[in-house]
Amino acid sequence: MDLHEKIRTLPTGPGVYLYRNAEGVVIYVGKAKNLRSRVRSYFLEAAQANAKTGSLMREAVDLDYILVDNEHEALALENNLIKQRKPRFNILLRDDKTYPYVKLTLGDRYPKVVVTRRVRKDGSAYYGPYFPGNLAYRIVDLIHRTFLVPSCKVDLSRYHPRPCLQYYIHRCLGPCVEGLTTPDIYAEAIRDVRLMLEGHAAELEKSLEQRMQAAAAVEQFELAARYRDLSITLHQLQEKQRIAAASDDDADVFGFHYENGMLAANLFHIRTGRIVDRREFFWEELPEFPETQVATEEAAEQIAVSEGFHPAIFFSALLKQLYIDQHYVPRNIYVPVDFPDRATLSELLCERSGHKVEIAVPQRGEKRSLLDLAGQNAKQSYDQRFRVLKPSTEAIQAALQDALNLPDPPERIECFDISHIQGAETVASMVVWEKGAMNKSEYRKFQVKTVEGVDDFASMREVVARRYRRLQEEHRPMPSLILIDGGLGQLHAAAAALEELSFTSQPLASIAKREEIIYVYGQEDEPVVLDRRSPVLHFIQRIRDESHRFAVTYHRKRREMRDRDSELMEVPGVGAQTRTRLIAHFGSLRAVRSASLEALLAVVPQRVAEAIHGRYRAGNPPLDQT
Repeated sequence: MDLHEKIRTLPTGPGVYLYRNAEGVVIYVGKAKNLRSRVRSYFLEAAQANAKTGSLMREAVDLDYILVDNEHEALALENNLIKQRKPRFNILLRDDKTYPYVKLTLGDRYPKVVVTRRVRKDGSAYYGPYFPGNLAYRIVDLIHRTFLVPSCKVDLSRYHPRPCLQYYIHRCLGPCVEGLTTPDIYAEAIRDVRLMLEGHAAELEKSLEQRMQAAAAVEQFELAARYRDLSITLHQLQEKQRIAAASDDDADVFGFHYENGMLAANLFHIRTGRIVDRREFFWEELPEFPETQVATEEAAEQIAVSEGFHPAIFFSALLKQLYIDQHYVPRNIYVPVDFPDRATLSELLCERSGHKVEIAVPQRGEKRSLLDLAGQNAKQSYDQRFRVLKPSTEAIQAALQDALNLPDPPERIECFDISHIQGAETVASMVVWEKGAMNKSEYRKFQVKTVEGVDDFASMREVVARRYRRLQEEHRPMPSLILIDGGLGQLHAAAAALEELSFTSQPLASIAKREEIIYVYGQEDEPVVLDRRSPVLHFIQRIRDESHRFAVTYHRKRREMRDRDSELMEVPGVGAQTRTRLIAHFGSLRAVRSASLEALLAVVPQRVAEAIHGRYRAGNPPLDQT
């Protein structure tokens, strides 16, 4: 059955359709209230020589469809299939970053509390998302200080010989070492954390009050004081939340700027009446999407759409991919243009979120001013990205913090690289970026001492351990970020060295060569893939390349020293002491080669001087040139 015959047999109910090319690859996914009517409209567009729809129909050789019960199901299924198949003719949300959640790993023997951006069905409890992103880190920090529940990467499924630093500074109960805590004490702390994160502050306060009174009754005054402090902290937090809850409803506000085939969009998150964060999206090449999306299904064939960018198509696709699968959706979403399935999407989001969600196109007043502000910022984002303007140091720090899930904007980055030739003269370099510039006075060189042969992983482990053991002994602060030149093997080698030194919460990442993928330790299954034009990627690459340059330069010098030493040692009568004396006197091997017999006699005995002079005057080339 050819494509035309298949279309004539399509049902007239709601559903999703998928166009495939000759290789069987899905090239476009769409949804429709009436499948037969919508799909037929593509052939009408193609017959009228619409360039973009015609481009799709020239490639499409087959069609699949999935019938559903209503438009809401069609909308949700379309979104899932677009994310799974990534069709070329659909607008794709390339930046799929989400805001962080606080994750409580309830499936573990001793649950931890960590920050994550991905929600999974793994038995853990997730709370959030949090705006701005660093709020999640502040909450986790509060949990450390208040309830002593860890977020380290130590394996708590077994016991370890000694606890890390967090235990000694009273920010962890120490479940990693047998006897430091008990399952009952730890379970009580986890119950308190859950009550706080789930918003049951009053119940938690009451429980803390009872425990405080019970501890005081048996004269456990230190424990009673701890419960008292917990209660005070919780009460203060609750007061802040009451104030915030009295403010305006939450909203998301969109703006965009399109020029020369490239698009920048901005999303402002307004929470409790304040703009708390901004998110940027970029498209360098928009797909050749079918123009029938611009109109409603009933009027698709009646509307002539001009060539170019169509905001209605764009915002219809963007909002579906942003919100349909999210756990949290704000009550108000403001967009600069109307689009056909706005009401249907609003109804679907209401069903899924459990509260009213309004997608509006404000025309005047304060809400319109917010849209204009988002549009102005989108223009600035466009200029920053596509006009190659140099971003400020603060902007780079904030973007790097966001991209790598760092707790704070990085002030100091230390980057390591290993250099050798087939295991010979293995050396390492460490370069330092600090407060906007490379700090060359802080660069360090390392000779790898304990590793034989080619073993980059062991070499990285040795160098990282040596560096941070010294910082530990000198009581110097750790860097904001440790960056490793390499892939997962080098990353885990560095992590093992840090764990031996009890640095279990140190931000650590690596950038893999060729793929330019960034792995963040503890989130290896979620590698960071930045756009090739991203200023953050360029920034990381510059630091990595400087580390590589410094390592290669040092390795070259070591190799020259080895060749120089071996060359002189090949001359009869020249030993280690004579070689050292010659180099110290003449300053270089080149000067020794060109020295006269009289000059050599001033340093070494006549027999040795004649041997050296005879070698270089008899037409014998230096050893490193043979």
